[in-house]
Amino acid sequence: MALYQSDVTGRPVEDLLDRDAKPFTRELVEAVERDRPELDELISRHSEGWTLERIAPLERNILRVGLAELLHRPDVPAEVAIDEAIEAAKELCSADAPGFVNGILAAVHREEVTSQ
Repeated sequence: MALYQSDVTGRPVEDLLDRDAKPFTRELVEAVERDRPELDELISRHSEGWTLERIAPLERNILRVGLAELLHRPDVPAEVAIDEAIEAAKELCSADAPGFVNGILAAVHREEVTSQ
């Protein structure tokens, strides 16, 4: 939620992250913030017909978190990162969001992860 709130309000994510957040959550938020240009470039490249700004902020941040896990967390299996992002989109976003999230994460996984 802190990433979404920061994206929408422009406030620093550090001010919005719950002080009781688990270390994994903190590491993931830090990774998204640190790698945002790379993550946003991948989202833009794989979201055919959509600019980054046209993607709803919640979906955009679900994608960022999923990509951060997929690309930079070897302790999180790719299938788990993708499934968790899809489930978050099902729970929090429009009916079209899970397919959109799945399509982008699967494409990045095929292109960036499995080709290494």
